[in-house]
Amino acid sequence: MSEAAPVAPRPPGHPDPLADGERVLLIDRKGRRYLTTLQAGQAYHYHGGAVAYDDIIGRPEGSRVRSAKGTSLLVLRPTAADWTLKGKRGAQVVYPKDQAMIVGLADIGPGAEVVEAGAGSGALTSALLRAVGPSGRVVSFELRDDHADIAERNVTERFGGAPPNWDLRRGDVAEGLAGLSCDRLVLDLLEPDRVVDAALAVLRPGGLLCAYTPTVPQVMRLRGALDADARWGHAETVETLVRGWHVDGLAVRPNHRMVAHTAFLSTARRLADEPD
Repeated sequence: MSEAAPVAPRPPGHPDPLADGERVLLIDRKGRRYLTTLQAGQAYHYHGGAVAYDDIIGRPEGSRVRSAKGTSLLVLRPTAADWTLKGKRGAQVVYPKDQAMIVGLADIGPGAEVVEAGAGSGALTSALLRAVGPSGRVVSFELRDDHADIAERNVTERFGGAPPNWDLRRGDVAEGLAGLSCDRLVLDLLEPDRVVDAALAVLRPGGLLCAYTPTVPQVMRLRGALDADARWGHAETVETLVRGWHVDGLAVRPNHRMVAHTAFLSTARRLADEPD
């Protein structure tokens, strides 16, 4: 039986019933999540038994289905965080907590023109595209072809096709910036400090640079490069820690594990050139 053509992803809470060709999330009683594509006449097989897709297609989101072994699963459309955590990976992904902080700290909203390097597995790219909306633009640089292939696949799948306002460029961002102009520059690179000089010609005065750097030496080199040029100002560095809580009636306590350090986020403003 031929596969159904993929359908444009519908956001959680969309009024349409679940459709053939749609990506959905199956969640078991232990909270384990399985991302799969509905295919009429076929089934999803896992340790809890086969789940017939025909039992899901046509039903509203939030329904429960049973596997051939009687296991109950909840069916939901994936959130942006689910797409990030369950998508195929090449490079390490930027996790939802940092995606949200990057979008917030760099003030990335509808209509923004963003240059990103590197594209990695496309997780942050997708968050940037959602933030800028159809009136904005994202140009992504990725040096490694294998990572670019995965990013292209993940973003295309996430948006149901290649977004018309996305430009994926394979190559070195420091060499490829010439001729570009943007109001936001997002760097997820091993050596973001070496891009600082080239960024000055691309980032419009008042624009923001935001760098994602996992280690302290990276932060030190980046901040040193920014502090050495008066055309950069208002530099700041933060990190985000997320701790979940266990809530069961009157038993309320922090979880034993937390999502602690993933990376430092450094931001700076591009200032106007001083007259000679």
